[in-house]
Amino acid sequence: MSSVLYDTPGPRAKRRNIILSVVFVVLLAALLWWVWKTMDEKNQLEWSLWEPFTKSEAWSTYLWPGLANTLKAAALSMVIALPLGAVFGIARMSDHKWVRVPAGAVVEFFRAIPVLLLMLFANEFYVRSTGIPSDERPLYAVVTGLVLYNASVLAEVVRAGILALPKGQTEAAQAIGLRKGQTMTTILLPQAVTAMLPAIVSQLVVIVKDTALGGVMIGFTELLNSRSTLAAFYGNVIPSFVVVAVIFIALNFVLTTFASWLEKRLRRSKRGTGAVLSAEDMEELNPAATGGAFGTGAGGST
Repeated sequence: MSSVLYDTPGPRAKRRNIILSVVFVVLLAALLWWVWKTMDEKNQLEWSLWEPFTKSEAWSTYLWPGLANTLKAAALSMVIALPLGAVFGIARMSDHKWVRVPAGAVVEFFRAIPVLLLMLFANEFYVRSTGIPSDERPLYAVVTGLVLYNASVLAEVVRAGILALPKGQTEAAQAIGLRKGQTMTTILLPQAVTAMLPAIVSQLVVIVKDTALGGVMIGFTELLNSRSTLAAFYGNVIPSFVVVAVIFIALNFVLTTFASWLEKRLRRSKRGTGAVLSAEDMEELNPAATGGAFGTGAGGST
């Protein structure tokens, strides 16, 4: 059965898809076997290297504190970067040049600088210009770098999501007398959120992973940094990398799963809503309904 997006594959296409799937599975199995064989030859599968992860000491002393710092830095960065990115994204579409131009300059500037450089600069700034305690300074530097970079990227995501909406949405809002701010908050943004959600989630995943840059370069005790301390103590470098990679995969899987659930819920709520605006609601949205051009209809009096 065909759909709007694609045609149902015919017999030849089905055979090709099956062959490609079998080849992919065979290549993946060969890759996994090679990795397993190589690790076994290098004695990386010995139980003594993996045994520490079955004990509470490795988790309570190294991994859990590092994971807590990773989640703390990522959560703070998300909470600050999301609204900041929305503000700058909307500001870039302002009719006022004195708002649009500075917002665009800020977004383009911080989007062009690597996030690691922003972290290093923030760390040096806090060392020389503030009285932040040394044990808290890495967290401040990591969050600052992540916020500056990701807010600028999210600003472009917001702007693109709003501009992707049909122009008829804006024209219809203007036709009933809504101001630009009302059009943005009540018409455009609610519709754009669903379209922007996949890109926003991808950027949130980047935030979680980029916390590791702070651990490598400025001594922030996040998950990857804690792994290096654990590996130095137990001598299990490769196993510790594998365990930390699995933790990051689990974190990002939970995040993307929640986002998928939220997107489906938003789409269902938009399809299922049967709300009807009353006369009072229309008057509240359209102040001109009680006077001015919209206050006089074809049969009304001036």
